[in-house]
Amino acid sequence: MGSVNQDLPWEERVATKRQVCADKIPAAWKLPDNYLDNFQLPLSEKNNNLIKSQAVRKSGILTEQELRITEDYTISELLSALADGTLTSVEVTLAYSKRAAVAQQLVNCLTETMFEEAKERAQYLDNLRAQGQLAGPLHGLPVSIKDNFHRKGTEATIGMVSFLGEVSTENSPLVDILLKLGAVIYVKTNVPQTMMTADSDNNVFGRTLNPWNTSLGPGGSSGGEGALIALRGSPLGVGTDIGGSVRIPALCCGTYGFRPSAARIPNGGMRVCTTSGMKFLLSCAGPLSLDLDGIETFFKSIFNAQPALYDSTVLDIPWRQVSAKPILRIGIVPESPTFPLHPPVRRILAEAARVLEAHGHKLIPLDIEECQIVRVNEISWNIFSLDQAALGHIKSAGEPPIPSLVHVGKVIEKLKGSVKSTLPDLSELDRMGKLAYLNTCRAELRETYRKMWVRHDLDICIAPPAQNTAVAHDMFAIAPYTTLLNCLDYPSCVIPFGKVGEPDAQATFELKEDQTAPPYNFEQLEGAPCSIQVFTTTLRDEECLQMTKQIDQCLKGTV
Repeated sequence: MGSVNQDLPWEERVATKRQVCADKIPAAWKLPDNYLDNFQLPLSEKNNNLIKSQAVRKSGILTEQELRITEDYTISELLSALADGTLTSVEVTLAYSKRAAVAQQLVNCLTETMFEEAKERAQYLDNLRAQGQLAGPLHGLPVSIKDNFHRKGTEATIGMVSFLGEVSTENSPLVDILLKLGAVIYVKTNVPQTMMTADSDNNVFGRTLNPWNTSLGPGGSSGGEGALIALRGSPLGVGTDIGGSVRIPALCCGTYGFRPSAARIPNGGMRVCTTSGMKFLLSCAGPLSLDLDGIETFFKSIFNAQPALYDSTVLDIPWRQVSAKPILRIGIVPESPTFPLHPPVRRILAEAARVLEAHGHKLIPLDIEECQIVRVNEISWNIFSLDQAALGHIKSAGEPPIPSLVHVGKVIEKLKGSVKSTLPDLSELDRMGKLAYLNTCRAELRETYRKMWVRHDLDICIAPPAQNTAVAHDMFAIAPYTTLLNCLDYPSCVIPFGKVGEPDAQATFELKEDQTAPPYNFEQLEGAPCSIQVFTTTLRDEECLQMTKQIDQCLKGTV
């Protein structure tokens, strides 16, 4: 156990934990007392664009060299400079540690910090290089990790009061692999209570804000990662995804986020608040970054590290070198009438389709009936509801549920009352009976998609990443277009593309009784990042990544 007295009221335990975390930020890295007076306060209620206003740079905490390290290098360039000695791991780690500390004070994106331990690790790696050796392909690279990964000597509370004071005694397998590959683990990042909402808020660490607009959420459940990377406080972050938890922060914060096939990246040995052994839709660990080359480096390094030697839940498939065809057959997933798209999302998808068609790619519109988006989500929600352990953890600690968790419940209840169910009444079945029925339905859906893929001879599909961009705190609710891919277990990636802007100003958005979506308010959302989502079939992760790079180059106009 840690230093937090388990017998104290939860509010006091939380206050102690927050103070311990705050004290770990060196005094020289603290923002000046009046620095936040430069912004509209309170930050969480006002539109502050911390990226456009260069809030980190203007804080004066980073040197010019540290700003160059964190702003001017891609991951590949950083690794090259670390390998040839142009940069040392100590100076790169210090730069990212300071930037992460500033980001934390601006948007509350961190949970645990390991700055001193990271400095010692970086010095060890520099000494190793001085002897002519590199630890591995990630030698000297700072990597941030979501709070649910165990890092020995720190806590993995996942924002749950019931886990306060429990210090991790060993690393999660993926952490051990990252260290073996030469990475420097220096921070852990914030999540929502239960990790089952898209709003990174909890009673232990508080709410994470979106750097593009602090009145909006950063997404979840890997929202701390999304916010940190958007502020360039990390070159490469690792989150987890069971319904969109890597891709939603990516779309909200304007980064890339890749959800691999289940069991490709080690996901065992993690802090969870679910019932042990009740793994139905598998959570996947996946990277977030500001460049796709970094994501490729991550996958290639992990896949080739024989991860099954560290984690028995992993499929031991080495990295496969593949290339994309020059002309792709791209399926276009339609908008579901039940889950209508906000005007900027609809516009961006149409624009992306136009660009890709102009580059010669073949676009195949898919039918709403064959995509069965409502049914996929209904099956997924029913599977998730089979395990109530997370709510038990909340009750056991006496803490209240966060607002976004309450809101999700209300939205799902509304849908149950207004949308005709695709499933029969399952109330007469026991839990095993429900699971068997739902697994049968899921298998049928996967077969439907297999046939659709073959019938249209598809290479890859484009879909909305969500109905919306980042939205007001607590309002994201459900995630129908990302949960779709978790249910199918298809690798998928969010590609940043465009922003909410003038073309969306006059657009109207009204919901019918049998529809659901977060509120649309152009004035509040203006400037928020937009994106598209791409996906292909199970275990074709390498193909998905190469085609993602190809599509990204088309959208950027670099081909």
